[in-house]
Amino acid sequence: MTFINATPGGAADAQQSGFREASSLLGTNALLQGLPAPALQDLAQHALARTHPDGETLFHEGEAACHCLLVAQGAVEVLRYDATGEERMLHCFTPGQWVAEAAMFMPHGLYPMTARAQGATRVWRIPRQALRTACERHPSLALRLLESLSLRLYHCVNEVDWLTSSNAQQRLAAYLVARCSEGGEPVELPTSQRHLAARLGIRAETLNRLLAQWQAKGWIRGERRTWRLCDAHQLRQLAAPGTRTF
Repeated sequence: MTFINATPGGAADAQQSGFREASSLLGTNALLQGLPAPALQDLAQHALARTHPDGETLFHEGEAACHCLLVAQGAVEVLRYDATGEERMLHCFTPGQWVAEAAMFMPHGLYPMTARAQGATRVWRIPRQALRTACERHPSLALRLLESLSLRLYHCVNEVDWLTSSNAQQRLAAYLVARCSEGGEPVELPTSQRHLAARLGIRAETLNRLLAQWQAKGWIRGERRTWRLCDAHQLRQLAAPGTRTF
């Protein structure tokens, strides 16, 4: 792990530069856009930049939740381990997304999952108390976070419902369609096929078989983590039962 702006001899300039960079990133963040400047400044003055190499653990499940993260570069994957020690990736956070902000408000004060860098990653750490204090001082920030967490909870409820009422084909089709761009750009899977299979609640063999079948039919084209949707209409039809109106 590398500490940013920790060079001796220019601490004041480095601190000011770091503050400006953090303020700019927070000000353009989708979650925080439009908030009063003092609210952003309260967060920026406590934000610390860190860089992590690929595979480095940022925090472990069960550790004291001391800070949340704002991803600036790279990606952060969060995961848990089952009783056999097998890891299961739950989500992959990309630049502009927050990691573990909900943990800053959990009564037990512990991280509910492990976070790990995916590729060379740079994040801004915002201390738990700094975020809580900023929310107390600026109700608009607290409301914005509440809206975001409520929406995430809604998506989780939909996902659980979808996983318990769909089959393997529908889950994989919905996953690919959700990541398909209108311009036909390739879909980059955020993790390995084994992790993706676990996330979708299907066997890795089933995932590989479906990808091979759909490629043979001309619906998709690619390999490993990069796939292009050649016939998105067919996949949308498969995913349609899980589509919600809001």
